[in-house]
Amino acid sequence: MLKIGLIREGKVPQDNRVALTPAHCKWLHLHFDDVKVMAQHSDSRCYTDKEYERAGVEVTEDLGDCNLLLGIKEVPVDMLLEGKRYMFFSHTKKLQPANQKLFKALLGKKNSLIDYECLEHEDGTRIIGFGFFAGIVGAHNGMMAYGNRTGAFKLQRVGSVNSFQKLIHTYFGLKLPNIKIAVTGTGRVAHGVLEIMNLMGIHEVEPDEYLENKFTYPVYVHLKGVDLYAHKETGKYNRNDFHANPQNYNCRFTDYIGHTDILINGIYWEKNIPRLFEMEDFKKANFSIQTIADITDDFNGSVPCNLGDSTIADPVYGVDKRNFEKTAPYLPNSVDVMAVGNLPNELARDASRYFGEQLIKFVLDDIRLGGSKLISNATMIDAGKLNEPYLYMKDYAGL
Repeated sequence: MLKIGLIREGKVPQDNRVALTPAHCKWLHLHFDDVKVMAQHSDSRCYTDKEYERAGVEVTEDLGDCNLLLGIKEVPVDMLLEGKRYMFFSHTKKLQPANQKLFKALLGKKNSLIDYECLEHEDGTRIIGFGFFAGIVGAHNGMMAYGNRTGAFKLQRVGSVNSFQKLIHTYFGLKLPNIKIAVTGTGRVAHGVLEIMNLMGIHEVEPDEYLENKFTYPVYVHLKGVDLYAHKETGKYNRNDFHANPQNYNCRFTDYIGHTDILINGIYWEKNIPRLFEMEDFKKANFSIQTIADITDDFNGSVPCNLGDSTIADPVYGVDKRNFEKTAPYLPNSVDVMAVGNLPNELARDASRYFGEQLIKFVLDDIRLGGSKLISNATMIDAGKLNEPYLYMKDYAGL
């Protein structure tokens, strides 16, 4: 029998999203006699203990009887139960130093770890994630920050409403100036960003139009891999070759820095991929970008002026263009950066419903039936041992 335990989030600040909503749990109990869901007591979830209880879920402190523990963010080491199978975002796949201690602890406690980030279709496309709602909230916050800087319009905080539907209603009557917005990325994050662009009535234009024309209405350009990267020798872009050898490519985004007011960044990035621009570009007279919503949110990553996470409570900071130091937002001679790591928390119920549906549709049945190639490939640690696809992490794991 598959006994699923929904663990209480322990990372600070606490995340309020859930892997399965009460409605998801009720559906699982109704359709599968061999599945039982329990939830650990929590005061911080976007769904209350009572909502889970009304859905027929046992709410308890002790999840020791469960054989699959579902969380969202990294589990603090002191909260790990020995010998259990976990699913959560560990943020260790890229050998992130901040979570090395957690990774070693999982190995030492003979745990298994299925990382949501590693659940992929055969072509490498991620199966589940919160990216769409990260894009929704990130795009809104980026537009809000630009409005705050310029005084041209005013947007309320996403957290002031409790649903995506209500957020849409806040755009009624919104009149935007003739701004130019560059959107990067092609995944779920970008899809969320484009949803907001369209809901706000911002017109899409092609890259050549964006660079050559002036407009009397707000526009955005959607920059994909072929628009952003060119091989150093051939000048062309090949997706498979780029992902295998990103160091052989140059980034062409500098063509856009003099034509862009707002950058909304949603590209995947790792250290060998060229940045969108370098800090030297920041000082150039033609650097016209005033607001950057870095939804990708890698410190000193694809957007080098990302100086670290901001928070939902205080999502925007400034970066001085002369000395590159962090400042208060909206100051002269600075660029405003929105770099929140848990954006979907602002629409936690919508994000959780979407995430849980994907989890049920594509993942949980494979686990219930005993596993699959999909599950095996996403299992970073199997009963305290590094799984084969992750042997490159041996030094990171201290083995």
